[in-house]
Amino acid sequence: MAGVAIEKTAKVKGSSSLNWNMWTTITMVVFVIYLTFLVYPILTVLSKAVFVDGSFTLSSFTEFFTNEYYSQTLLNSVVVSSLGTLLSLLLGSVMGYLFAMFDFRGKPLLQILIVVASMSPPFVGAYSWILLLGRSGVITTFFVNVLHLPQINIYGIPGIVLVFTLQLFPLVFMYVSGALKKVDSSVLEAAASMGCTGVKRFFSVLLPLMTPTIIASALLVFMKSFADFGTPMLIGEGYRTFPVTIYQEFISEVGGNDTFAAALAIIAIVIAMLLFFIQQAIANKFSFTMNSLHPIEPSPVHGWKKIPLLGFVYFIIAMAILPQGYLVYTSFLKTSGMIFVPGYSFNSYIQVFTRPGFTTAIFNTLRIPLIALVIVLFIGVTLAYVAVRHRNVLTKLTDTLGMMPYIIPGTVLGIAFITAFNSGIGGSGFLAITGTVTIMAVSFAMRRLPFTVRSSEAILRQIPITIEEAAESLGSSRFNTFLKITVPMMASGIVSGAILTWITMITELSTSILLYTVKTKTMTVAIYTEVLRGNYGTAAALSTILILFTVLSLILFMKVSGSKDITMS
Repeated sequence: MAGVAIEKTAKVKGSSSLNWNMWTTITMVVFVIYLTFLVYPILTVLSKAVFVDGSFTLSSFTEFFTNEYYSQTLLNSVVVSSLGTLLSLLLGSVMGYLFAMFDFRGKPLLQILIVVASMSPPFVGAYSWILLLGRSGVITTFFVNVLHLPQINIYGIPGIVLVFTLQLFPLVFMYVSGALKKVDSSVLEAAASMGCTGVKRFFSVLLPLMTPTIIASALLVFMKSFADFGTPMLIGEGYRTFPVTIYQEFISEVGGNDTFAAALAIIAIVIAMLLFFIQQAIANKFSFTMNSLHPIEPSPVHGWKKIPLLGFVYFIIAMAILPQGYLVYTSFLKTSGMIFVPGYSFNSYIQVFTRPGFTTAIFNTLRIPLIALVIVLFIGVTLAYVAVRHRNVLTKLTDTLGMMPYIIPGTVLGIAFITAFNSGIGGSGFLAITGTVTIMAVSFAMRRLPFTVRSSEAILRQIPITIEEAAESLGSSRFNTFLKITVPMMASGIVSGAILTWITMITELSTSILLYTVKTKTMTVAIYTEVLRGNYGTAAALSTILILFTVLSLILFMKVSGSKDITMS
């Protein structure tokens, strides 16, 4: 087919031998960082799980799998995560297709709204839906008292799956949108010339092309939903999931015997790694490269098709953004704990900006992610460069290690950090940084490194190596070429990726909920604790400020990248 090249992905060529040079030294430094802040904590947790009083034992694992009270939580997590993943794939793929193929008014704004829905912490959505569809929720009250309809049960499986779907389908949307940008329009034209159009063309042509992307996004969605404990904690109402069990067992074990909590953490890591390797095997089987000479141009929507298309798009986005919109609204209401009283007030914001605990949380939300972002950019860009340009045994191993935080649940990583870097009872005593800004920043950086590494590698592969070779032939050293030529050429992509990484950091909860102290509390932790305490007004005000940070960051991303679209590839 003219204008498009589709070929099986070739293996990256590189030297299997290890020739020691400056880049090998840099790679070794990064490798040691991973050993210290990833491998060592995991091994420490493993040691806690299998050694009790110096004796090897698997009693904690046996207890988990033989006690239905615990093993059922694993099945529960698989059920809600699978349902959430399937619905997210369906909505995300359809929305991505509609945005890529059709042009309609307000697309940039709608894209920002979709991304805002995905970037806010999942538990915020759970808290909002309780306010809307809970037993005393606004929508529930209207349905029951005005329309005389049966009361909706938002708690348990329906509520968890609803939150997961509306929270995570935007991730699939961004991946699918990015994949469709690589499809050459001549492919669709050729299909149309053979009578393959509409729905048939989507399933016969586009869906096979998007299969690797859908598989990758499915893993991401499943792991994010599987690792989420905030949503089931708030809206599950007795429906115990695996992450909730890990969190509760660890919290109850602090200061005593934490063997069982460590065993649960190891089980979570094993499950995550198995899923990752299965996904990699499937993705490699279906992987191919597309070079788009003539990207798909969205076509205007005319006639009767405009009504159902826009109706579907607006409805899904309205549902996704409704929790955030309602939170913004409630932040201006008068409140008395969990009760909203008639009238409007700025009292919630006054409390947020005058109480030291809240102002510290806002400051930490800006400060700690910025520190982490510096670490991420330094390690991420460097590792991406050596993985692409100087690939050898060490870079392959380091690159593989770099993907582990991508699949390890945040709660588990938090437990590993506390176990490894705590000088108190039950801690290893090595590098005692628990309770400090350092451990918060490092945990944020380790969790978000895979995104920066992969995005930087993608950018770097688009830069011809001949440019660097030309510079070196004129007398420029390799390091000088990297700093003054390669990095500036990667700059726009690095900055764009940094902004998206920043957004994921400021909305981080699962790791920080275990690592924070009074001095290092972030806004997500403050929101979560305020919700649990029933202080809905201040929780809504903090959520609104966090949403504002997210929106401003997304606008900055679009300005820097020079694109009206927010996609992943």
